[in-house]
Amino acid sequence: MEAIEVKKVLTLVPELLDVPYSRVWTAYDKEADVLYINFKKPSHADDSELTDDDVIIRYEKGEVIGFTILNASKRKSLKHRRGA
Repeated sequence: MEAIEVKKVLTLVPELLDVPYSRVWTAYDKEADVLYINFKKPSHADDSELTDDDVIIRYEKGEVIGFTILNASKRKSLKHRRGA
């Protein structure tokens, strides 16, 4: 892994430490431009809600078990425009 890639990953550390879950799994479907974030494996959602900003919050027995982020690559360009 190149040093630049390590630096990019390390920028996530403070954010990940703030997530109120001890385990986080992610997967990105480039073709569909969907990012999946799971807090439980296996996860079997029995309910979900779509937010106004194209995030599907997935629940199991009333507990959040993950997010499905639609149009994920567009969020990257928003980050760069904000100067983050």
